[in-house]
Amino acid sequence: MKIAIITGIIIFVCLICLTVFFVLRRTLTNMIDRRIERFQSELIEKQVREIQNMYRQIRGWRHDYRNHIQNMKIQLSEGNYEKLSCYLDQLADDLDTVDTVIKTGNVMADAILNSKLNTAKKMNVSLNVKANVPDKLPISDVELCSVLGNMLDNAVESCASLPEPERFMRVYIGKLKGQLYLSVQNSAGRVRKEKGLYISTKDDSGQHGYGLFRIDRIAKKYGGYINRQNEEGVFATEIMIPIGN
Repeated sequence: MKIAIITGIIIFVCLICLTVFFVLRRTLTNMIDRRIERFQSELIEKQVREIQNMYRQIRGWRHDYRNHIQNMKIQLSEGNYEKLSCYLDQLADDLDTVDTVIKTGNVMADAILNSKLNTAKKMNVSLNVKANVPDKLPISDVELCSVLGNMLDNAVESCASLPEPERFMRVYIGKLKGQLYLSVQNSAGRVRKEKGLYISTKDDSGQHGYGLFRIDRIAKKYGGYINRQNEEGVFATEIMIPIGN
């Protein structure tokens, strides 16, 4: 009788422990999901602001186009060729700040890439970019931009920690063996790993690390593969996501 009572108590305690475990697990998962959603929302809002700023620059340049033409005609009619040449150089520099760096075939990817690469150019980061986004993708445009935005943000932040002559980024996006292939290589200083996984090098805890987690989660959702490697002075991230038929 006593054994039966003890056995019943043990089973009851085990059931309570299991219930508590699953409740805590679900609660923790929901907390992480909410933080990731908040992080992604803030990231997208930041990217939208950057894109809007870039487009405002383009609209401003177009608005001034007629004035530029009129000014050049005046300089030409008066024979001020040296001033005209100087004016053209200034316009070329101004246009470089708003010119599209690359066209991938995907409007949202273009916006994210151009915004991030424009930031990198202002930091005197040496850029080597080749990108072509396939027409049919297994992931949504929002997810693609989230992955690209996080990858490029991490690369830019890594470059920012180094002297200007050492800053470089190599970006490749395309279709490889029936998969969407994304590769970002960048100059890197300090790299942190914990339990075999790369983590954020930012000093404060907060939300840092959610970018990497978000990339991993999207890749896993679509049966993708992620490879991160670092050698002396270089950090590389490769992502492959099956496109299917």
